[in-house]
Amino acid sequence: MLPVSVIVVSRGRPSALMRCLTGLSQLDYAPLEIVVVACPEGAEAVKARSDADRIKLIEFDEANISAARNLGLAQAGGDLVAFIDDDAVPEPLWLRHLTAPLAEGAAASGGYVIGRNGISYQWTARSIDRLGASHPLDIVGEDPVIPTPPKGHAVKTEGTNMAFRREVLAAIGGFDPAFHFYLDESDVNLRLAEAGHDTAIVPLAQVHHGFAESARRCRDRTPRDLYEIGASQRVFLAKHAPGRAGRRAWAEFRKEQRTRLLRMMQRGPLGADEVARLMRRLSKGARDGAKRTHSATPPIAEADLFLPYPTRPDAPRVTLSGRPWQARRLREDARQSVANGAITSLFLFSPTALFHRVRFTDDGFWQQSGGLFGRSLRSGRFFRFRSFRSRLRLELSRVVRVRGTTHDSDAN
Repeated sequence: MLPVSVIVVSRGRPSALMRCLTGLSQLDYAPLEIVVVACPEGAEAVKARSDADRIKLIEFDEANISAARNLGLAQAGGDLVAFIDDDAVPEPLWLRHLTAPLAEGAAASGGYVIGRNGISYQWTARSIDRLGASHPLDIVGEDPVIPTPPKGHAVKTEGTNMAFRREVLAAIGGFDPAFHFYLDESDVNLRLAEAGHDTAIVPLAQVHHGFAESARRCRDRTPRDLYEIGASQRVFLAKHAPGRAGRRAWAEFRKEQRTRLLRMMQRGPLGADEVARLMRRLSKGARDGAKRTHSATPPIAEADLFLPYPTRPDAPRVTLSGRPWQARRLREDARQSVANGAITSLFLFSPTALFHRVRFTDDGFWQQSGGLFGRSLRSGRFFRFRSFRSRLRLELSRVVRVRGTTHDSDAN
């Protein structure tokens, strides 16, 4: 397998960063290096880890994700580079799936992103047009595919789940620092498409995205500030749709944002004064974004060193399962299993029809909980009678291609 550098940019979320790094440490891939670009708070948390000497750490205290990613790219020694957000955790087979099309000649690849319930998709396959609008792509099955998007579109990769051949991304100068946040990867997608490069969509390359709290949004995803979204939208339109089309697109974008905020006001998270403040910040960001310089980014030089991280290819998979009243003992068993080097999944099934949820715990194991008769996939039936063992087999079959084959199990 080709050497891969995984780049994580983190700002103001050290706890989420630690969970992300724990997930990366369980990747079934080698050779791999981990590059972290973090604010002082995140950098201190990395330095306190037992594996700190095997992580490339770059301290960067500026709210500009494009500049931070370029710093990581400059230090990446792998033939391939992958990006994941600090509030995301990859499934163990993530990199094996995500990088396969790159080894066969594609320039970029993007996977599917799982949302907060740990099961439903947040984002799947999309394209991006020159106005900054995303459009679904019809992808059938689970095999990698190189879609042919409509004219004027590019295959879109999600910033929290994407990979590139390093030489290709470095040659175009990486990410445009004019995009401090939002549309930074979409700009790269369009530039790669213009240069004639292929981008693959890889359904089985999956990460769980927490949408963690930040300076821009609350835990419930209610926005706190729209300044950078407004600025980046205007930069994107000036760069890819100058003139009348861009002006019309900005007016439509502003209208969409206002509608979104008004819907939140109706539900309760926002008051009328907050909607007005957020719209003012959106407009201010747009005015300032119109003044930002965007131009061809210079190529990024090769890094001198690849720092292998001691991942665990072919680590054993252990499944633990039981009832909620056995949870304390099973969680302790799961923690011990992780300490012994196993990729560990814990299933807790109650005798109910509760919907299922999946999360990667701070202790490093996957936990799925829900009703024995409830649904995991939200498209499934609301209630279906199943035995405990048949339900366990069903859930294991659902995750086996992203998490790996179970070598050991303890079903109750």
